[in-house]
Amino acid sequence: MKLASAAQMRELDRQAIEERGISSLELMERAAEGVAEAALGYLPARPGKCRAAVLCGSGNNGGDGIAAARLLFLAGLRVRAFLVGAYEKMTPDALAMTGRLSECGVELEHFDGENAAQRQWILGADVCVDALLGVGLSRSIAPASPYAAAIELMNRSRGAVVAADIPSGVEADTGRVLGHAVRADRTITFTLGKIGQFVGEGSLCAGEVSVREIGIPGDLVRRTVCPVQTLDRAFAAAVLPRRKADGHKGDFGKVLVVGGAAGYTGAPYLTAAAAVRSGCGLVSLGVPECIWAVEAVKCTSAMPFSLPEKHGMLSEKALGKIMERLSGCQVLALGPGLGRGPGPARLVRELLREAERPVVLDADGINALEGHIDVLDARRGRVTILTPHDGEFGRLAPGALESGDRAAAAREFAAAHGCVLVLKGHRTVIAVPAGNVLVNTTGTSGLSKGGSGDVLTGMIASLLAQGAGAAAAAGLGVWLHGRAGDLAAERLTEYAMAPRDVVDSLPEAIREILE
Repeated sequence: MKLASAAQMRELDRQAIEERGISSLELMERAAEGVAEAALGYLPARPGKCRAAVLCGSGNNGGDGIAAARLLFLAGLRVRAFLVGAYEKMTPDALAMTGRLSECGVELEHFDGENAAQRQWILGADVCVDALLGVGLSRSIAPASPYAAAIELMNRSRGAVVAADIPSGVEADTGRVLGHAVRADRTITFTLGKIGQFVGEGSLCAGEVSVREIGIPGDLVRRTVCPVQTLDRAFAAAVLPRRKADGHKGDFGKVLVVGGAAGYTGAPYLTAAAAVRSGCGLVSLGVPECIWAVEAVKCTSAMPFSLPEKHGMLSEKALGKIMERLSGCQVLALGPGLGRGPGPARLVRELLREAERPVVLDADGINALEGHIDVLDARRGRVTILTPHDGEFGRLAPGALESGDRAAAAREFAAAHGCVLVLKGHRTVIAVPAGNVLVNTTGTSGLSKGGSGDVLTGMIASLLAQGAGAAAAAGLGVWLHGRAGDLAAERLTEYAMAPRDVVDSLPEAIREILE
């Protein structure tokens, strides 16, 4: 799904109205129909006894809400619509919709956060419509403002909350919450999804997001270039590497996993197991000699081998043997369970300098670049995929996440250093050097456990080795990882699932794509 910025949406509206002659009131009416339909979806088939509270701003987003209030009234609901803001600041279209509402016998009331009757109506409503502030919001909502009071009441209401276009208080381009934000059960967004509905805190505020066509000409929408898009099943199906019916194990890629340390035997095992389970033909696993026996028992499908060690961690002396093994593989997965120490860190940097093969760098492999970003820069032109969580990313790019705009931070880093960045977290973001960003929509809090990232590393490396491009392997790996996590949570709950359960759920997740 393409995700548009606020500026792109303003331009689409302008083109439709000024260049194509489409009535702005017609667009508003269609938007209101989508919001009203969503609100009715939370109510009984005969909603005559149900109450609706519609909270509207003075702009065109408020006009959408005022029109929706009229449609809900005509559907039989008891409706009260409240204007949060100044009547004299209402846009012409919002005023026109106010007149249509009045003709039905419903008056737009001035919102008073101290009015007990209004508070009782909103808190006891069966459904609330949030039409306070649209995608143009750029300033923080003051705590003592009427907008903050209205948002608080909607968030406390017993009824479902439907947001018109975007939850009020969410910045459309970043997903940041500007002071206070509505926590919607559902957001009906118009024409295209918005970036802020899928990243950052905005993704938690938007609830279920549905895109509503409101009459913007399709050719204008198709011509709109959106560098930020969501990952979905259609993307996964399109980029999943196909398997030859007469292929042998060598045709489906060879991955070398390097990692592990004393006390960290699970991480490299999970990476290797995930690489096998996601289709790789041959997986080799290089670990310190002190844990080789453990990995040999664990790994029934991968091929563990021992490497020189010092104090339970890989030694720089392992470089030659790793490079020899890598010469027979397509991809190096580096870092799972490696441990932090000067020896492993120097080994990682030497491998990054010497390896011409694609590298998927995770965990302490990423930490080895702290203060040595020049090593990453020197790999420009060679495939390098980094998979940090926010903490690891913060060590690579101090202060980059302080703005709250994860998509922009990832995009800027990938472009500056010529790598593919997989910034893990709720709604994982994948950025490529050209500036494109993919936002994942699968996954569960059950993935927030040690070892889940190791599984992802193995999957991305496996897909790369099978022939997927860097961006495709990263995007597909992230989507499949999240979907397998969803399936594991359905069976076991988010509490009880473990990273190995994600590996075991991959067959079902892949089957969904194939079917």
